[in-house]
Amino acid sequence: MKVDANPMQKAHAAPRCTATSKRSGQRCKAPAVRGWAVCRMHGARGGHGSGKANPAYKHGLRSREFVEMRKAINEIVREEKEIEELIG
Repeated sequence: MKVDANPMQKAHAAPRCTATSKRSGQRCKAPAVRGWAVCRMHGARGGHGSGKANPAYKHGLRSREFVEMRKAINEIVREEKEIEELIG
């Protein structure tokens, strides 16, 4: 029998997902994504990245860069107030 006789033979022989069910403890039977141990339903290839590339990104007011900038500005304002108290 030829190996190429059944076009689905490669799909049936693909490695399977290693995720297990919490309820029954059985393994997932979906084929794993190439290069991953799990299928697409269990986290292979992940989602969107962080930052402006993420579609849920709104404004960046809580982003790391903005928080660091606000801390630096607040520190400058505190120093200015201390200088004003010393002078005035």
